[in-house]
Amino acid sequence: MSDLVVRELCKTYPNVRQDLVVLDHISLELNRGDNLAIIGPSGAGKSTLLQILGTLDQPTSGTVEVAGLNPFSLGEVEQARFRNQHIGFIFQDHHLLPQWNVLENALLPCLAFGRAKPDQIERAKQLLDRVGLSDRLTHLPSQLSGGERERVAVARALMLRPTMILADEPTGNLDSDNASIIGELLLEVPKEQDAMLIVVTHSMELAKRMNRCLELRRGKLTDHPRDDMA
Repeated sequence: MSDLVVRELCKTYPNVRQDLVVLDHISLELNRGDNLAIIGPSGAGKSTLLQILGTLDQPTSGTVEVAGLNPFSLGEVEQARFRNQHIGFIFQDHHLLPQWNVLENALLPCLAFGRAKPDQIERAKQLLDRVGLSDRLTHLPSQLSGGERERVAVARALMLRPTMILADEPTGNLDSDNASIIGELLLEVPKEQDAMLIVVTHSMELAKRMNRCLELRRGKLTDHPRDDMA
């Protein structure tokens, strides 16, 4: 059985005349070590799909299983713990805590349910070194460039060795040089950690580097031919 199994996933929003269908019977499977890009026009529902996969939003119908478990069958506390342990998020706007330094931000997943352990602090330092920030551990987010803040987000997402990494427009606010660096990290580090990677992006350059590319349009998720990725 695949590590991610999505079956007939639907998301609709009530409307006066007719319900708005954002996701229309989407099915998908992915395994650890796989990476996938999801492209499509603005407003197509790409971020909504990512939020449902990450249990930040509820589907209207359909099922999602991650590591053999349906997270939507869990209670609120258990679901939060599941999300913390199995899912790593990389957002376009980083969502770093401004009052915490780089090391503390990377350790955030460990602090959700208690204090960070010595081995976790060491892992955070190793990850930050891996993303080129070993000399920025005590810097605040305001003292970092956009690319550096995004690298902290990558380290934070990998902290607990999650089953799945979800990245929402991770290069959208970056210049071409930093976008290339983040793209390399997104491809290399999750694979080294044996995690699944799903990236929502408008960047065809990033999408072309992924093993698989799907397009979300009018609620349907379909394969995007590589020949069309100019």
